[in-house]
Amino acid sequence: MAGNVSITLQNTDEGRAIIEAISSDNEAATVNVYPSMTKIDCPNRLVVRRESIEINMGRAFDLQELQLSLVSLAGNVDEDDDEFVLAWNR
Repeated sequence: MAGNVSITLQNTDEGRAIIEAISSDNEAATVNVYPSMTKIDCPNRLVVRRESIEINMGRAFDLQELQLSLVSLAGNVDEDDDEFVLAWNR
């Protein structure tokens, strides 16, 4: 199944730092900002990198903290300590 994967995050200070990191790391991503949340769509695969978030936040970040800002997602998740990847399994 080919198509977009997506992640939707709350528009909090931490959420905005994560959104900026995701946008920087996924050039094909489309960012749609709504009053209280932001939805990011990306064709086939989207990567959330711990290091990019830490640069934007200016502090250490555990990818498990992503759950605190997460509203929804679409795609299969594969994660480790450094990356959270959304893709459709084929």
